[in-house]
Amino acid sequence: MNKAILIGNLANDPESRTTSSGIAQCTFRLAVQRRFANQQGVREADFLTIVCWRQTAELCARYLSKGRKVAVEGSIQTRSYDAQDGTKRYVTEIVADNVEFLGSREDGGSRQGNYAPASPAPAPRNAAPASSDFTEVDDDELPF
Repeated sequence: MNKAILIGNLANDPESRTTSSGIAQCTFRLAVQRRFANQQGVREADFLTIVCWRQTAELCARYLSKGRKVAVEGSIQTRSYDAQDGTKRYVTEIVADNVEFLGSREDGGSRQGNYAPASPAPAPRNAAPASSDFTEVDDDELPF
């Protein structure tokens, strides 16, 4: 399983672009504080690159800015490329599935609860359908 859940502040303004096929992409760096302080008593931060696609990318590009607090849920991906000097470079990024805007506009965030899913969230397991035609079934009556 490859799942990353992060809460941090944007270290830079989001950079948005569109692929040649018209798909929106947005990247930004997220500063995430480590859980424990170092020997000097300072809590260091890791700066992670976040990549968003499609509607999530459009919403992040429009509403986020440097300093805003967000929660990111996604997967870790590594890729490589050949640099101009001929060396092979490796890049590790978080590809966001969901980005939730935290905090208030005054303290660097959007309204609490703003949510930018990359794709529609699946219905929770055992959730009743929206219609009122739902009939509850006892698990003991199921053939499997």
